[in-house]
Amino acid sequence: MKLIAFLLPQFHVIEENDRWWGKGFTEWTNVKKAVSLYRHHKQPKIPLNHYYYDLTDPDARLWQAETARNYGIYGFCYYHYWFKGKRLLERPFQEILNSRDPDFPFCLSWANEPWTRRWDGMESDVLMPQDYGDEEDWKAHFDSLLDAFKDKRYIRVEGKPVFLIYRPASIPRCEEMLLFWRKLALQNGLEGLHLVRTLGGFPLGEQQGFDASVEFEPHYTFAHGSMNQPWLQIPVKGHMHLVVDYDRVWTNILERTPHRNGEQVYPGAFVNWDNTPRKKAEGQSSIGMNPQKFSWYLSKQISRAREAYRSDFLFINAWNEWAEGAYLEPDQDFGYGYLQAVKEALEHNRTNRLPADGSENPDVGSRP
Repeated sequence: MKLIAFLLPQFHVIEENDRWWGKGFTEWTNVKKAVSLYRHHKQPKIPLNHYYYDLTDPDARLWQAETARNYGIYGFCYYHYWFKGKRLLERPFQEILNSRDPDFPFCLSWANEPWTRRWDGMESDVLMPQDYGDEEDWKAHFDSLLDAFKDKRYIRVEGKPVFLIYRPASIPRCEEMLLFWRKLALQNGLEGLHLVRTLGGFPLGEQQGFDASVEFEPHYTFAHGSMNQPWLQIPVKGHMHLVVDYDRVWTNILERTPHRNGEQVYPGAFVNWDNTPRKKAEGQSSIGMNPQKFSWYLSKQISRAREAYRSDFLFINAWNEWAEGAYLEPDQDFGYGYLQAVKEALEHNRTNRLPADGSENPDVGSRP
């Protein structure tokens, strides 16, 4: 089983964020400003030993890869931002390509949403629009990815580089674009492309042209699950804040059928969820999470990935989404607890010690 963790590159300063959000803005800015909104709401989240790294530092990137490998993560899926020729937040990944270091598997996910001021409630204020263009633009985009696709570290299926697209339904000529890319891949000496659409919190169309889909959690379950009262509403600072039941979300994930009309589906997992550092009371937070529960749920999902989904991959949200509470990196509360949970989940499956009846469930349903 290959566990792939999504990795956010927005932990370094760029000119555009300086202009839009203030001098020196990085993902850490919102993380540090977070406050507790109700009893038992644990904010701010603090990295272990206050390691507020900068991803332009090669030592930080090496630390991420070595730590991930030591605890059983197979590779990273880096978010890729492309706006009709304009790239954003590309420096950390570009330096990984150029330096050939760290030697750790990776793939890319095109986060193809326009950037808006949604973090401060101004979603109509577009900061970076998205325009998908025509064949000339598609070729420029493919050419920008070619060095990555040819890199020996790139994650492949049957020799084909794995490339995810976050919101394919937003692309007007998506199937045509994908076919164009497949032809370019062959022309450039690749064996093809393994194209994956993301199943997330947005409406799902019938996009054609993909080889597989990936369940992006917990967004997919929030929007398309069949949960019974997965959250409650509490008044916070003039807003009705949504508090998510961690156990009920995971229960819904584990009860979902893996069958999707015969297509290959890569299952997902999530560590935790709390996007109040970005959206404050208008966001959502979760209750009931601890590393022991995460390990047990992940063990079950790994088993389902192998036996029900027939999948070699399981995608985890996320390695470092600190402003969404979805991170595996060590923090002040649990140390390396999340990563140890991953290691234990893998070991449980290797030794077949996880019972089918769930009798080792570590107090699922308990509350802080």
